[in-house]
Amino acid sequence: MLTELVDLPGGSFRIGSTSFYPEEAPIHTATVGAFGVEHHPVTNAQFAEFVAATGYVTVAEQPIDPALYPGADPKDLHPGAMVFRPTPGPVNLRDWRQWWDWVAGANWRHPFGPDGPDSTLAERADHPVVQVAYPDAAAYARWAGRRLPTEAEWEFAARGGSETTYAWGDEAKPGGQLMANTWQGRFPYRNDGAFGWVGTSPVGTFPPNGFGLVDMIGNVWEWTATEFSAQHRLDQPPKACCTPSGPPNPTVNQTLKGGSHLCAPEYCHRYRPAARSPQSQDTATTHIGFRCVADPASG
Repeated sequence: MLTELVDLPGGSFRIGSTSFYPEEAPIHTATVGAFGVEHHPVTNAQFAEFVAATGYVTVAEQPIDPALYPGADPKDLHPGAMVFRPTPGPVNLRDWRQWWDWVAGANWRHPFGPDGPDSTLAERADHPVVQVAYPDAAAYARWAGRRLPTEAEWEFAARGGSETTYAWGDEAKPGGQLMANTWQGRFPYRNDGAFGWVGTSPVGTFPPNGFGLVDMIGNVWEWTATEFSAQHRLDQPPKACCTPSGPPNPTVNQTLKGGSHLCAPEYCHRYRPAARSPQSQDTATTHIGFRCVADPASG
């Protein structure tokens, strides 16, 4: 069953920030048309329905073409994906390789690999699907008769009508209340869990934003149809022209939005609507998912 759409009127708003990371600048006015956005990220159950209906094979499950990765060690060229592993203790936060591993056999069905702990989807039907690369999200969107949002559409939806630092105000935890599934503890070695959830949480566990949308911030990063640039481009079209198809291009980065359960203030203070991050089209990880949008019905 597809996620219900929340209809948004569109309009003009101030996108970006100059208070945190350089790629979020410049702040400027963006305008988006009316569109519908899915109430929550696509779940494991929904993605499983798509795969059952189409026989789709995700990027992480496909054989790897050595020509696309010249110089790569052949032993690494097996289907798989990136898996987060907490470190034993404090580490230099400048080297992400200390907590990310390439795991053969990791995919949306087995997010941590076929032999990893908690690596099946048992009891996770209502969690966001992860280990989906950009083409996988685009394929689901085509099947659903929808598309992936542009960065501007995504940020408009995430702000929920606000202009504050966070979707819910200017304080990360207003009145001490945790508002999103983000890292609780010391990254990357101690996570005390957000409402008890270490990793993804069921969609809708945390409060909705001003538009009634859940998990726009935290839980999983979400793919957008906007190619990443070092700073905001002011000539970005307000709407994606089409849903992408074809194999992923590992040299092209798409813009991710929203932050995830791995975001911590000392390393990744990106659980904000303005935050953005690059990710290559062929990458699947344990903290990236997506949701779709739809244009208003004509007539």
